[in-house]
Amino acid sequence: MRASLRVMRLAFLVLSALAALAGCGGGSPPSPERAAPSAAIFPAAEGRTLAEIASGMRPGNLVVSPTGLTFDRGPNRYAFGVFTLGKEQVTDADVALYFARGADGKAIGPFPARVESLETRPAYRAQTTSLDPEAALAVYVVPRVDLPADGEWRVFAVIRKGGSLTGTLVRSIEVGGFPAIPARGERAPRIHTPTAADVGGDLSKIDTRIPPDQMHKVDLADVYGKKPIALLFSTPQFCESRVCGPVADIAEEINDEFGDEVAFIHMEVYRDNDPGKGIRPQLRAFHLETEPWLFVIGRDGRVSTRIEGGFGGEEMRRAIEAALREEDGGG
Repeated sequence: MRASLRVMRLAFLVLSALAALAGCGGGSPPSPERAAPSAAIFPAAEGRTLAEIASGMRPGNLVVSPTGLTFDRGPNRYAFGVFTLGKEQVTDADVALYFARGADGKAIGPFPARVESLETRPAYRAQTTSLDPEAALAVYVVPRVDLPADGEWRVFAVIRKGGSLTGTLVRSIEVGGFPAIPARGERAPRIHTPTAADVGGDLSKIDTRIPPDQMHKVDLADVYGKKPIALLFSTPQFCESRVCGPVADIAEEINDEFGDEVAFIHMEVYRDNDPGKGIRPQLRAFHLETEPWLFVIGRDGRVSTRIEGGFGGEEMRRAIEAALREEDGGG
């Protein structure tokens, strides 16, 4: 059964590509992710502090804005956007990050970032995204940085654009500040999530995306322990990070690839979709203070992957395929 489902998924991808080439169906595929640049083009840390790395480097006129706040001791994913001072998104820069514990700590790095597209085929692009002039187009991702201690870590970005290097300080992060959020390998809360049947088919009551997506077919509590789950906390209409709408579009597209092999669930953030009423109890159960969040949960009920902030289709696809491999005993 598993093999036949994967053959069906491959067929879906091939047919989507053929439809795009033919000028019909889903339209042109989104731009692929751009690989991280070589670390060799950025200054080596060489035991220096961030201030020492920055000294002599021309200050930059670009802003680096992280898409997440949650970092643990050990390996972490770090995602961010790059913007002009006029808040226009920049997607063609080469960026590497450096980290140091406290103001005088020795820097580690450079950690070059890849660029992931947040675009989907037109058929999956909601009005919430296409009509939002500030919707994010891409996200920069450092897939792994090891932070060995709790506490404050300073962050510095070196940006190469137009052949020159500039530097800019980034908001500090607090490692170990959110220990209650389920991490990889930990059991996810078995929450109830509202379904289309619960609202009589009026999906606007449980989904701010326009049009509503199709990730409201099942209650998480009903499929927990029976199949892998892709749980997305996101509010496309009220997002403050500019990525909630695009990641909901991405999840809707990936949902069609995997079919019934995985339960895709989109969980809105605010009670009655009203920010004035506070967050929904499902977010409180996961101890979340930001959004969007993606939790890929294995059949065993444990978190296989968690992603805070923006992510591209390839990263989501890899996360789900990893959960399926774990289910098959592939590790």
